[in-house]
Amino acid sequence: MRAWERRRGRSSRSRSRRASAASTCARAVVLRWDALHVHERVLLELRPGRAPPQGARLRVLGVLHDAPDVWLRRQGIHVVLRADTWRVVGRRGALADVLHAWLERDAARGLAGERRAVLEAIVLGQTQGIGDPLLARFRASGLYHVLAVDGLKVAAVAGGAAWLVLWLGFGRIAAELVALVALFGYVLAVGERPSVIRAAVAGGLGSLAWITARERDRWHALLVGAFVLLAWNPAFVFDAGFQLSFAAVASIFVVSPRVVRALEGYPVPRRLAQLIGVSTACGLATAPITWLQFRQVSLVTVPANVVGVPVVAHMLTLALLTALVAPVAPGIASLLAQVNGAGAAFVAGSARFFGGLPGAQARSPAAVAGALAVVLLGAAYACLRGHRAEAGLSPHRHRPSEDLARAAPPARTDRG
Repeated sequence: MRAWERRRGRSSRSRSRRASAASTCARAVVLRWDALHVHERVLLELRPGRAPPQGARLRVLGVLHDAPDVWLRRQGIHVVLRADTWRVVGRRGALADVLHAWLERDAARGLAGERRAVLEAIVLGQTQGIGDPLLARFRASGLYHVLAVDGLKVAAVAGGAAWLVLWLGFGRIAAELVALVALFGYVLAVGERPSVIRAAVAGGLGSLAWITARERDRWHALLVGAFVLLAWNPAFVFDAGFQLSFAAVASIFVVSPRVVRALEGYPVPRRLAQLIGVSTACGLATAPITWLQFRQVSLVTVPANVVGVPVVAHMLTLALLTALVAPVAPGIASLLAQVNGAGAAFVAGSARFFGGLPGAQARSPAAVAGALAVVLLGAAYACLRGHRAEAGLSPHRHRPSEDLARAAPPARTDRG
């Protein structure tokens, strides 16, 4: 048996609606059942306590049940194995397990408690070490996505690898090739998740397009990523992770530039305007999905992401640097990890603050309708302001004499 992902029992129950609150759950593969050689994906339910490491081969005594939840079936899991006893009898020894164990051990060297748990979630997407109250605040604040592996982190890995190669004095092609290798290794370490594969396909196509001197089209990369995922598992189209990932990226392409243009003329720095644009685009695109899937919508996602996301990107880069340095300089790695621990505390504090604000999350249809009305009014004002600015009229005032003065062509002065 190969256990390759672990989840807290309560978190799994909220998604699959069937695990007991005290159980530990892991997705696994049954290789042998008595004398039968099989290869069946299952959800393994363990008694409370120690969970097996990723890649462990287990001998299990338990009972099989049909998977009662639609979400599990969409993941290709049709059987639940409730284990009474288990023991580790070997390890798979795959490259993915080696990379995962390396990052889990060295990326947070010397850290413990909540800081280590948050950093591990940011780097590897595993949240079993984070308490349920803090996870609830991450959801309410709209920052829960930073605990999953998404396109931002995949891009940070590839960009960091390319920057390191360029800094060492090698050429652009070498940097692109190393970025591809880093993408492949990171995907292996964190597992084949929809957001990871989509971002990896997009990044890989971008690098290959540059190497072959071909034009890069972001929409083409996005569609290829969707095609690869749906060819692998068509049921992903119903998965919340797939829907959130592709909706957010498409909205960034369409909405974010318009938000940035709407902020022109205000005393907002360009970089901050881009952060606001991306956060607004993701919030607008994912709100309908989170309501339909989870019956909740975060109303503070834009300010929370503007504050927290830049820190998360730097934390991931520093964590990977810590893992690279740890085998040769453990002291320096521990120092870097302590700096990253401060970042983890800041991200957790941001989630607690924004997620704890009154009305941070809409859970009723009336609250969602009110939030939608505010968004539509803001969008209408932004569109009106943009149209007036394009026509050369005052974007704020509506005095006819001022508008006529702005729209009139400049007077010619004849110099004799």
